[in-house]
Amino acid sequence: MIELDALSTGNGLHSSQPHEEHPCVLLVEDDPALRRYLEVVLQRDGYTVVTAGDGLEAMKFLLGTRIDVVVTDALMPNLDGYELCRFVRNSQHLSQLPIILLSALDPRNSTDESEQVDAFLSKPVSPEDLLACISEVSLSRKGAKTQR
Repeated sequence: MIELDALSTGNGLHSSQPHEEHPCVLLVEDDPALRRYLEVVLQRDGYTVVTAGDGLEAMKFLLGTRIDVVVTDALMPNLDGYELCRFVRNSQHLSQLPIILLSALDPRNSTDESEQVDAFLSKPVSPEDLLACISEVSLSRKGAKTQR
C-alpha cells in the first residue's frame, strides 16, 4: 500500500526515479489471500509491488507502468500466466522483462510455453525462494542486456 506521503513526494508507483536497489514487481495472482501475502513479503524486502488478479489486469499495468520483474501464477481466469508470458515475449518493448511463473503443477508436466519464463517456482513458494529468485532473474537479465 502506498502512503499519502509517498504520493505527494513522488516516491509512489509512478515515480520517475530509477529503481536502483529493488525493482518494481508486478505480482499476478488470482487467489486474493496468496496475492496479499506475497505482496507483504515483497514490500517488507523493499520492493515496490503492483498487483493484478489476472492476466488481463496485468497487461494494463504492463502497458502503463514501469515494471522490472513479473511474477505470475500459471493458471488464472480470463488470461492465464502462459498467455501473459506470450504477450510479454511478443511485445517489442517488454520482451526482455524477467518473468517468474508460479504453479502448483510439476514443471515437467507443464507446456512448452513455460520455456518462455526465466524461472519456475512450485507452489507453495517460500518467501526466501521467491526473493532469491527475483534477485537472480533481475541480475541475469541485467547481465544479458549488458552483454548485447
